[in-house]
Amino acid sequence: MSIIKINNLFKIYDGSQIEVKAVNGVDITFEEGEFTAIVGPSGSGKTTFLNLLGGLDRPTSGDVIVDNVNVWGLSGRKLIDFRLHNIGFVFQAYNLIPVLTAKENVEFIMELQGRSKQERFERTKSLLEAVGLGDRLDSRPNKLSGGQQQRVAVARALASKPKFILADEPTANLDSRSTETLLDIMETLNREENITFIFSTHDARVMNKARRIVTMEDGKILSDVHV
Repeated sequence: MSIIKINNLFKIYDGSQIEVKAVNGVDITFEEGEFTAIVGPSGSGKTTFLNLLGGLDRPTSGDVIVDNVNVWGLSGRKLIDFRLHNIGFVFQAYNLIPVLTAKENVEFIMELQGRSKQERFERTKSLLEAVGLGDRLDSRPNKLSGGQQQRVAVARALASKPKFILADEPTANLDSRSTETLLDIMETLNREENITFIFSTHDARVMNKARRIVTMEDGKILSDVHV
C-alpha cells in the first residue's frame, strides 16, 4: 500500500548570483514497510528532500501526499499536529533533550499527543527494551554512549506510532559496532512490525541493509533500484 506520493516536487533557493534547484522535479512513491536508502554525493539534495517529506521545510512547488493528506496543504497548528502523529524523525546529532532521562525523552512526544501516564510508561518501557536499553531508563544523555543515544532517538521516533520514520544520516557519528547494532534493531523493527524507514545516507553499511536504493544528484533522481 502506498503511504507517500511525491508529485513534481521542487525546492529552489535564490542566491545572489544563481538559482539553486536543491530538489528538481521529483516524482516518487513509497510503500508501507519499505527500508529505503536515499543516497548521493553531498549537495545532491537528499537531506532537503527528507526535510520536505517530513514537513520540516516548505517546497517551492509540488505535492507531498501522506496517507491521502497533502502535507503542504496544511499550515500552522494543523501541520505541527500532522507531523506529531504521523512522522518519526531520527537525526544525525541525536537531538535528545539533555536534562531529560532516556525514559523522559521517549515519553515527551506522547505527552504532547495527550496520552495517559500509564500508556506513556508502558510504551516507553517496551520501546527501550526493544532497542536494548531496558536497564537505562533513568540515564540522561551525557551518561550514554553515542550509539545508545541514537537508540533512544529511534525509540523516541517510534513512540508516536508514526506512519513512517525519516532517518537523516543516523549512523554518521557512530563507530562500526554501534552502527551494526542500530541497523540490526531498525531492520528487525522493519521486518517484524512492518515499520517504514527512509534513510538519507552516505554509509555503505546502511545501503547494504536497504531493500531499495534511490540515488539523487543535482536534486534529481538518477536511479531507483529494488534490491
